[in-house]
Amino acid sequence: MAGKNTRTIKPRIREILSRKLPPELVSLLPRHWVQIGDVLILPLREELLPYKHEIAEVYARVLEVKTVLRKGWILGEFREPHYEIIYGSDPVTVHRENGIFYKLDAARIMFSPANVKERIRMAGIAKPDELVVDMFAGIGHLSLPIAKHCGAKVIAIEKNPYAFKFLVENIELNRVQDRMTAYNIDNRDFPGEDIADRILMGYVIRTHEFIPKALEIAKDEAIIHYHNTVPEKLMPEEPFRTFQNIAREHGYGAEKLKELVIKRYAPGVWHVVVDIRVFGK
Repeated sequence: MAGKNTRTIKPRIREILSRKLPPELVSLLPRHWVQIGDVLILPLREELLPYKHEIAEVYARVLEVKTVLRKGWILGEFREPHYEIIYGSDPVTVHRENGIFYKLDAARIMFSPANVKERIRMAGIAKPDELVVDMFAGIGHLSLPIAKHCGAKVIAIEKNPYAFKFLVENIELNRVQDRMTAYNIDNRDFPGEDIADRILMGYVIRTHEFIPKALEIAKDEAIIHYHNTVPEKLMPEEPFRTFQNIAREHGYGAEKLKELVIKRYAPGVWHVVVDIRVFGK
């Protein structure tokens, strides 16, 4: 829990569980976890699974959370977590960060604490007179800070119906209905052309497939925040090189303004965001 000293929490958890687990398993207890609102996501090694409910109950009690999830895999087009509930019953929570309320189902919707710096950066990135299009809005991870703190107009597009439900709730929860409009469609079906001052492309792995649509939506000299995953051996040329090549194929120019590493995605692979100014035909 935020504000608690993990140097005292970890020994306390181990001390309690040492009375419940075989001695050789105590050293395998997780030393790191993720807390989203009042839900805990706990990585458990295979050897600990026979005791997963007892372990989860202790972590929940010490960290004062209502639900504990066993960390699993993130799969599919929508980057959905597949996490098992091992304590409690309700994975829906409200996570507060930088003055923003994010309501989500932590068992089925991705919310990465490692992306916090980028969410905070978005809170100061836009001007009030801008129109921002978020092509992969999710629950509003990146676009809620823009609407709330920058006062810009935002069009938030989310294809996943379940994530979209929370996006709509979060728009109301953060009282930005006057500045933020949500669409439950594939962004490639969005009809707007030459309208956006700024575009968010907060997706990974296949983001390059959506570059032509982003260029269609963008005004001349718009800024695109282009996220993707890239092997370390291809950096720093990638991922901007791919963006620039696709832009040229469609008759657009592209200028790299800034590149930031968000987090490690996999061994030797990084999640990167590039701020790019694009120039029309």
